[in-house]
Amino acid sequence: MDITSAVQTLTESANTLFILIGAIMVLAMHAGFAFLEVGTVRHKNQVNALVKIMTDFGISAVMYFFVGYYIAYGGHFMTSASELTAGNGYELVKFFFLMTFAAAIPAIVSGGIAERAKFYPMLISSGLIVGFVYPFFEGLIWNGNYGFQGWLESRFGASFHDFAGSVVVHAVGGWVALAAILLLGARNGRYRNGRVVAFAPSNIPFLALGAWILTVGWFGFNVMSAQTLDGISGLVAVNSLMAMVGGILVTMVLGRKDPGFIHNGPLAGLVAVCAGSDLMHPVGALITGGVAGAIFVYLFEWAQAKIVRLDDVLGVWPLHGVCGVWGAIACGIFGQQSLGGLGGVSLTSQIIGSVAGVVVAFIGGLIVYGVVSTISGLRLTDEEEFNGADLAIHRIGANATD
Repeated sequence: MDITSAVQTLTESANTLFILIGAIMVLAMHAGFAFLEVGTVRHKNQVNALVKIMTDFGISAVMYFFVGYYIAYGGHFMTSASELTAGNGYELVKFFFLMTFAAAIPAIVSGGIAERAKFYPMLISSGLIVGFVYPFFEGLIWNGNYGFQGWLESRFGASFHDFAGSVVVHAVGGWVALAAILLLGARNGRYRNGRVVAFAPSNIPFLALGAWILTVGWFGFNVMSAQTLDGISGLVAVNSLMAMVGGILVTMVLGRKDPGFIHNGPLAGLVAVCAGSDLMHPVGALITGGVAGAIFVYLFEWAQAKIVRLDDVLGVWPLHGVCGVWGAIACGIFGQQSLGGLGGVSLTSQIIGSVAGVVVAFIGGLIVYGVVSTISGLRLTDEEEFNGADLAIHRIGANATD
């Protein structure tokens, strides 16, 4: 009995440490979000980019702790600390891990609405998204709420498979961002006579640093989605690697060696492989990442040139929103045993689940940002936007000159 108890304690402590390491790695990814945005926006908006990511994370943690986690999983932490330490505190650390996923939603949105959004209205909107919109869909997919997954399995032979959140996290974030971007409208001076005016990134090294931090942290995002040590799979790690390099190589070619495209290429591939990283063959992952890289380059250029109101500064809608949907569909294709995958996935379920995610995210985003816009407005004044969000909101620039 003592040996059994010792083994159980060791297993619980190992699982707690395993998911804690994953939570820390995904927490570090938020620095990647920050520096990717800092390097992409103009110099007069760098401070705002940093502050948004930090404060969005803070409000996300509070809202997810008190509201979102309960909506998604029906659990809460309003009990004594002695109860919370059961199983070496595994449930607490699991919350930490899942909260870092939830906080990625406003971090994704931040890159799309950069340079012209008010501070507190967007922060309040982030809290509402993380507290209500995101956990509704998260619980639908990852906790089987409302019988949606059961219906898909009984009707099409398999539930919607999204191992690490191509749709649950990334597509939801991208389509929520699209709602905010359309409501805000384009930055002043972005279009002249119907043609897009290029706003050069302020700092390519910061942009590259952000991409590298995200890329490294993503292996915690994907591999640790197993949530227990016995579920860890080297297949997930190598599939993430192959999708990452697929995105790099395709954006290098199609993006004509542009550093912005090349450093977003691995992110596009990693977004897409999240859903099926535990099922695909590495060759399928490579193709999935390469297609995602192509989607990002072509859709980013098309959207910027053709849709005047869609001024998506970091390209978060094509990168997260569309590549996330592609990833779920690719899971339904390359996850099949006939293409070297492990099977147990339905392409029809993947399509239906993806559409459900898009609908929940876009309509949820329109409701939240629409209500906040009606009450307080979302956008800076023309003068504030001209001076830059750093001075208009934070009263300080990114660098001192004396």
